[in-house]
Amino acid sequence: MPKDTQRTTTTDQAQLELPERVTVAVAELASAAREGLLALAVGTGLQVLEAMLAEDVDRLVGPKGRHHPARVAVRHGSEPGQVTLGGRRVRVRRPRVRTADGASELAVPTYQAFASTELLDHLAVERMLAKLSTRRYRVGLEPVGAQVERAAAGTSKSAVSRRFVARTEHALAELLAQDLSGLDLVVLMVDGIRVAEHTCVVALGITIDGTKVPLALAEGATENATVVTEVLVGLRDRGLEVTRPILVVIDGAKALRRAVTEVFDHPVIQRCQFHKLRNVSDRLPDAVASTVAKRMRRAYHHADPLIAQAELEALARELDRSHPGAAASLREGLAETLTITRLGVPPTLARTLRSTNSIESMIEICRDHAANVKRWQDGQMVLRWVAAGMGEARRQFRRVNGYLHLAALRVALDQTIAAVTPTKEDAA
Repeated sequence: MPKDTQRTTTTDQAQLELPERVTVAVAELASAAREGLLALAVGTGLQVLEAMLAEDVDRLVGPKGRHHPARVAVRHGSEPGQVTLGGRRVRVRRPRVRTADGASELAVPTYQAFASTELLDHLAVERMLAKLSTRRYRVGLEPVGAQVERAAAGTSKSAVSRRFVARTEHALAELLAQDLSGLDLVVLMVDGIRVAEHTCVVALGITIDGTKVPLALAEGATENATVVTEVLVGLRDRGLEVTRPILVVIDGAKALRRAVTEVFDHPVIQRCQFHKLRNVSDRLPDAVASTVAKRMRRAYHHADPLIAQAELEALARELDRSHPGAAASLREGLAETLTITRLGVPPTLARTLRSTNSIESMIEICRDHAANVKRWQDGQMVLRWVAAGMGEARRQFRRVNGYLHLAALRVALDQTIAAVTPTKEDAA
């Protein structure tokens, strides 16, 4: 072997040689290694944490056993402590440091970082929304080794439940207190979700850049005008702009429409076409319903709103004699089901705005995450679960298809309101 190569190899071996303390630590992890790589990593991590705590103390106090006349803090022993690890609370020894005069205790930064329960609360919510019950919470945790598991805490049914309640209460408070003054909304959707004996009214906004934003919710016995008005007034009080034109997509409920027109100065209403199709079809025999539904869809997809409305009115006249209930349902709010056509919304964006599917998708996520709840204690519990589901839905949201056309929709909304609003000259 050439001398240069031999010298390099010898140097590398010297660099890879571990200190004695670390070699002993690895030997102590032999049992954890037999339980799997993750258990080994956990054991190693706890030893690294111990070393980091010792280093923090040295940084605050100075090297142990050396005289330091300018010392501002002293070691004060240790006491039992807990850190968060894999959805558990694991016991460790917490070093204590006090000021040199003994007047107060100093925080150890590393311990503060790892002792925080914020991650633990987040994991509890995440697993319960994934339909893991409090009784089976331990099943969803990562294996950390038998020794660590025996010393772990915070995985009991009551502990997990307390963390979930606290975290969801915080999520609900954040949702109802978020500042809306900076939101540039073009579209607002309002709908209701029925949970046990409670009805929650929820609001979803679409901003000028196509972002979907959960805005608010309120609980009531029914989806009435009082509850909806409470939701919309809350939006206004939190800074949402209600004076400029906005497209409001609703399912056609009269209570929703009344509340929207009371709170917003210039709402442009779009009734859900899918709800209208369903309402009409429910009043018809199956054989007739399929044919009527096809004609309604063809009309709704027509580019000319006048022709579309004429086709729907002709269909209503045909149904007058044989199925008057279906005809009346079709005529009710007919013009508002064609709002997006009159606004000239392109098909890519119209697919989103012709119905309440966007907000119903959020509602379905809320229902899915709460599917395992067997007993609803009260309305506050309902609000907490719905708020948690809305937060989870927000993480799954993508920008709406055709969002680049939202700026043109804003212009169309302004022009529509300007055309029906009398000017000062007209009033004079």
